[in-house]
Amino acid sequence: MYSVVLKYKNKNKLIDKSEIINLKGFMMASKNKIFKINNCQIKAIKVYDKKLANPLVNKKVNKKFTKLINYLTDLLVDDNDDSGESLQEVLNQIEKFRLEIKVKYREYLNQLELEKMSKQLITLQKEAKKRILELQNKYLEILNNKNSTRSR
Repeated sequence: MYSVVLKYKNKNKLIDKSEIINLKGFMMASKNKIFKINNCQIKAIKVYDKKLANPLVNKKVNKKFTKLINYLTDLLVDDNDDSGESLQEVLNQIEKFRLEIKVKYREYLNQLELEKMSKQLITLQKEAKKRILELQNKYLEILNNKNSTRSR
C-alpha cells in the first residue's frame, strides 16, 4: 500500500517540505532518479517502517557485500604485490564498508545479518594483517642480511 501526496497541506496550511524530508527512513534509489507511480513522477520514496525497509536494505547491502568480498579476495590472492599496497587496500575497504553500514544501514538490518557480515570481514582483515606482518618481517630480514654482510 502506498500513498502519493501531490500537495503538502495540513488543515489548509502549507507544510514546510523540509519537515517531510528530514523524517527518518530508508531512501529508495532508482537508476534514473525518478519513480513512476500512476503516471506521476516521484523523485523520492522514503520507507519509514523498518519491517518494510529491512528486505530492501538487506538486498542492497548483500549486493554491496558480495561485490566487496569478491574484490577483497582478488586483492588477497594477488601474489604480485610485494609492497603490501593491495593488503592495505583490503584493510581500507573493510573499514570503509563497516562505516557505511554503521551510518546508513545498521538501523534496518537484523543483528544476525550484521554478525554474519562482521565475521567474514574479520576473517579477511586478520588474513590481510597477517600477510602485512609477514612482508614486514621479510623486509627486516633483508635489511639485517645487508647490514651483516657490510660489517664483515
